[in-house]
Amino acid sequence: MFYHFLYPLKEIFFGFNVFRYITFRASGAVITSFLLTLIFSPFIIKRLKDLKIGEYIQRDSLPLYDLHRFKEGTPTMGGIIILLAVLISTFLWADLTNRYILLVIFCVIYLGVLGFLDDLIKIRRKSPKGLKISQKFLGQIFLGLVIGVILYFDKEFSLTLNLPFFKRLVLNLGVFYIFFCAIVITGTSNAVNLTDGLDGLAVGCVIMVSLAYGILSYLTGNIKFSEYLFIPYIRGVGELAVFCASVFGAGLGFLWYNSYPAQVFMGDIGSLPLGGALGCVAVFIKKEILLGIVGGIFVLEAISVILQVVFFRLKGKRVFKVAPLHHHFQFLGWSESKIIVRFWIIAVILALMSLTTLKLR
Repeated sequence: MFYHFLYPLKEIFFGFNVFRYITFRASGAVITSFLLTLIFSPFIIKRLKDLKIGEYIQRDSLPLYDLHRFKEGTPTMGGIIILLAVLISTFLWADLTNRYILLVIFCVIYLGVLGFLDDLIKIRRKSPKGLKISQKFLGQIFLGLVIGVILYFDKEFSLTLNLPFFKRLVLNLGVFYIFFCAIVITGTSNAVNLTDGLDGLAVGCVIMVSLAYGILSYLTGNIKFSEYLFIPYIRGVGELAVFCASVFGAGLGFLWYNSYPAQVFMGDIGSLPLGGALGCVAVFIKKEILLGIVGGIFVLEAISVILQVVFFRLKGKRVFKVAPLHHHFQFLGWSESKIIVRFWIIAVILALMSLTTLKLR
């Protein structure tokens, strides 16, 4: 919005030329989304309490219930705070004619609605089970396929898969890129959702990933930096740095209230769209495989659940005491705050490692 209304005024006053620069608008997006989150949170948390929209802890899930029963009743669906801050900040600071910005906004809104329905069913049933797994998967896969088809018919978009650490090793997926796109977006959305089990854990990791992908988006969309780093230049994706900055700022603001002990939980209305949006950004800037390093915590959480289910069905044994992985460490006697901080530390290291791959090629 600012870009469209204020940048043209550079002809009147040269100072408005700053709205041309992505770095300036990304900085503005961070501050805006952070302040919006701080402003919205007290009102929305109070409203959630008044509506009795609180977390339900399943009583038959002993001993997990014993570890988390003090959290019962804590307001949930706080992800609406993040979504509002991200969307408003993006509308204010991004170039709204940019196709990648429009697609990622569509992703956030779509998965936000899906997450809202999931949370709403949980609250009405007073159960930790919302939408059926098949319903949630179909909704996410449909979104991924739609975005994949749009990219497939975009003549400017490459359907190749670039591998980290290699300058020229690429795989041309052709029409299969549509399905690959669906897998990335669905997988990332669910991985963030699975990580959202301890106070501040998921949003803290989202902050790290959004910062890393914001930097990667800017470099990929800048022809000079991309040539210097030998990474594919993609026209227009630099604008995604503004979106990632909005996520970063909103995540910081939400963490103020979501840090241990949490005053509000994110819920699926927050975790599903945040994960899906990061997956979209990874696809748009052709850093899909790198997502395995940047979002390593999310990957480990998802793998822990997959291994637990597969081994239990095949051999009747459990690999972990309980899945996802963060709960396994709780059962080993680690305090919740220690698990959260240590996972954050690993997330920071992985984000830094992902940036080093730009030179290790």
